[in-house]
Amino acid sequence: MSINRRLPDEITALLNAAGSRRAFLRDSAVAAIAAGGLAACKPDPSYAQGASTARDSDHSGGTTAPNPIAATPAAQADEMDRMHEAGVKAFPAKTEGKGNQVLAPRMDRNVKVFDLTAAKVQWEVEPGRRVEAWAYNGQVPGPQIRVRVGDRVRINLKNDLDESTAMHFHGLEVPIDQDGVPFITQPPIKAGESYTYEFTVPNSGSHMYHSHLNAAKQVGLGLLGAFIVEPRQARAIEKVDVDYVMILNDGMHGYTINGKGFPATEPILAKLGQKVRVRFMNEGMMIHPMHLHGMHMTVIDKDGWEQPAPWKCDTLNIAPGERWDVIVNCNNPGVWAFHCHILPHAESPHGMFGMVTALIVEK
Repeated sequence: MSINRRLPDEITALLNAAGSRRAFLRDSAVAAIAAGGLAACKPDPSYAQGASTARDSDHSGGTTAPNPIAATPAAQADEMDRMHEAGVKAFPAKTEGKGNQVLAPRMDRNVKVFDLTAAKVQWEVEPGRRVEAWAYNGQVPGPQIRVRVGDRVRINLKNDLDESTAMHFHGLEVPIDQDGVPFITQPPIKAGESYTYEFTVPNSGSHMYHSHLNAAKQVGLGLLGAFIVEPRQARAIEKVDVDYVMILNDGMHGYTINGKGFPATEPILAKLGQKVRVRFMNEGMMIHPMHLHGMHMTVIDKDGWEQPAPWKCDTLNIAPGERWDVIVNCNNPGVWAFHCHILPHAESPHGMFGMVTALIVEK
């Protein structure tokens, strides 16, 4: 099932069942513009959330940022409600660029070849807020690589950045000369140079690839991606209708899910009775407890390895570098909030932002 297919229609039908898609979009836009809500919710483009130079990086209206909240308590409450509503009505807001797109390999005999270029781009994190990103093939997160255990793969990495880089395959038990750590397993890939990695895929699971040079900056700016390895034979519990990769980051672009901040995040779409697999990946520097409303998650894998027994939760702590795989049985229809439960990563007086999305279950 494609998670992106008919996206505006899906959320429109659920959020505004009484009206048509066009009416919902028209009325939402008019209401937001009339109230000034979208402008109020739009972050100040002069800062980047999470960076040391950020102004009001938690959207709290702190002393270093203009505070649009009116003076009287009643007006203040009304203004908060207005901004919150405008953000929700804008979801999922359209922005330029989409990351985490599956990259089809080209074949060289029996080798699956993936060509990646690291370069600077302008990336729209939220509506109207463009930032500098360092991206693989122009997208944040980088292209999603999907292969099977036993595949022979070749990754050609071209460095179009101004500084050296390298690529580490996080979670894959590759030979030492393919581990991607400069001055330990390889020389750095200098600006303008290219480097080739090649190995036979050893272990299944939800893994990652990312820079391993000046990584706090380079990964924070977007040099990261998912490396999904399918097993030779899937377990019964792995047979799902929707397979969704959710990459968390908290670098120079703020608190993001798959390279976007709410209301530009992408909802997960499913039909009543379907099973959804969510592959959480934390590429950031903070812990993010991800909480799903309305339904529990059944945890099946950690870091690509099967759990001794599946276990249930509604909030799952994702530490930096960790990958967790969960199954959601979509038995409760509606639009269910799905967000980081460190609340300053998700909500403020200006409304919801950052690490917020939704699981939408259609009847």
